[in-house]
Amino acid sequence: MHSGAWYVVILGIVIAAWSYDALAAAPQVKTQGPGFYRIMLGQFEVTALLDGTHPFPIETVVEGVPKSEIANDLARDFLHAPVQGSINAFLINTGSKLILIDTGAGVLYGNCCGLLLGNLRAAGYQPEQVDEVLLTHLHKDHVGGIIANGAMVFPNAVLRTSQVEADYWLNPANKPKAPAFLSTFFDAAIASVAPYVAANRFKPFSGDFELDSGIRAMALPGHTPGHTAYLIESDSKDLLVWGDVVHVASIQLRNPTASVEYDTDAPAARRSRRFALKLAADKHYLVGAAHIAFPGLGHIRQDGNMYDWVPVNYEATPAP
Repeated sequence: MHSGAWYVVILGIVIAAWSYDALAAAPQVKTQGPGFYRIMLGQFEVTALLDGTHPFPIETVVEGVPKSEIANDLARDFLHAPVQGSINAFLINTGSKLILIDTGAGVLYGNCCGLLLGNLRAAGYQPEQVDEVLLTHLHKDHVGGIIANGAMVFPNAVLRTSQVEADYWLNPANKPKAPAFLSTFFDAAIASVAPYVAANRFKPFSGDFELDSGIRAMALPGHTPGHTAYLIESDSKDLLVWGDVVHVASIQLRNPTASVEYDTDAPAARRSRRFALKLAADKHYLVGAAHIAFPGLGHIRQDGNMYDWVPVNYEATPAP
């Protein structure tokens, strides 16, 4: 009789069953795959890039909403505070230019983030290939990724943002007038932009402006003085990369009046949010959102006074 086996006789048939010791369990990996997702927008290739996620302290940052409503909104979406907030950027390949919209936090948010460059490379591109970097605004989690150790991460790129935005954050005289918790945001903006200024690669623009064929700036002030969205169009397909119009979709889509303490001008931010939400819903724009769960690509659907977020359908092979 074989070692490790036992036998049962049923109706004259011998059945052997083998028993073995369980193999050691495989170690848990506990990491995600590369954070990029690709779609086609007409003739343009759009790649969403993840810089990381971080615990967003909703209960202390969101304003104008009762805490009970916050808890109910999160619970409805199977979430609880603190929610991990995504920091997303969007790479647009027009066929003639490679344009990056926002750059993540880099090292400015600690170990949670700074993944954008690795994900850019995993997506098949190198930072030296980027022709332009467009910033929606100069907060740490959008501007931090443009430098590393004080040097330009995108050495061949022209850096662009609204002139109003540049005038505010790059002027040290504005720092004492702002809330104390924003003090380091001024320092970060000045330090991040400095190498591009020195290389004559910082080119602000004014107002609603066509930056490249198929790419137009759209002023959406309030979150910051020069906060800007970018409308991307190719073959009658549209993508609205709207920056920080929404920070917490579970709350602000149901209650667009909800603000965050980082808003420089909360009433203006609410007006911009209502405008952008209605525009995206009415025009059926695809939206690229900096802080909606990665990849931050989807559509806005109006539901009375509220809105729904409809994520893009996953496609293994991006198609126009």
